[in-house]
Amino acid sequence: MAQHNGELADFLRRARALGDPGRAGLPADGRVRRVPGLRREEVAMLAGVSADYYARLEQGRRIVPSPAVVEALGRALDLDEAGRAHLRALIGRSAGPVRRRASAVQRVRPGLHQLLDSLDGTAALVLGRRADVLASNRLARALFADFDRLPAVERNYARWIFLDPAARALFADWEPHAREAVESLRLDAGEGPDRGTTELVAELRDRSAEFARWWDEHRVHQRTHGSKRLRHPVVGELTVEFETLTPPGDPDTALYVYSARPGSPSREALDLLASWSLTPARER
Repeated sequence: MAQHNGELADFLRRARALGDPGRAGLPADGRVRRVPGLRREEVAMLAGVSADYYARLEQGRRIVPSPAVVEALGRALDLDEAGRAHLRALIGRSAGPVRRRASAVQRVRPGLHQLLDSLDGTAALVLGRRADVLASNRLARALFADFDRLPAVERNYARWIFLDPAARALFADWEPHAREAVESLRLDAGEGPDRGTTELVAELRDRSAEFARWWDEHRVHQRTHGSKRLRHPVVGELTVEFETLTPPGDPDTALYVYSARPGSPSREALDLLASWSLTPARER
């Protein structure tokens, strides 16, 4: 069994530092706060556990709280659903030997490939563990990058957004999207370590100071929907909305679908890009 749960200790400390005493409903006690966020005893009180019990959790000691206590900690720390899922996963590491996820190469089933190709006029990507790009349709390759032409080891969304200069130029608001990529990767890594994730994180920490800084903040995020403002080199500025779907029976993959509001300039730009992508490269 694990003797010290360092990931849990780090996550709890950083989550507590982000806590807001006023939002938590704590009365002012007149003491000067020397550090931001909540005190340990305040988190313990809000969660209904003893200060000593919480302190041992935050030290990464081998303790396995009940599901009710885990939920109470999530409320006390004001975690969103992604944060609570991450907390549950990290606490699960204290319950026994760390579960290592299978390292087999992920493959997209033929029916999902057919679905991607049928989404004419809509960009779509399938991401797997650690945000590996498993499949993409023609418009997605024209909108973002031709991942199919990259070496297999480089077909990763987080790697692309941090290490490809074209990605930095493409996003009008690069920083928040890059942060979300880090936080989504953190959430994925909490489910259990694997060699691919370890190697990817090590490479990105070494090659990107921004990635290293945001990774150490230990925030998590689950991408479900949103919008991206782009400055595309072919069709100019446009905004796309995305929705995320998990195929039934395959929880380790996610389908990302990007579209634009009908009749909008962004929709016209997507239609133009779709036409451009049909033109053979030698004719462009």
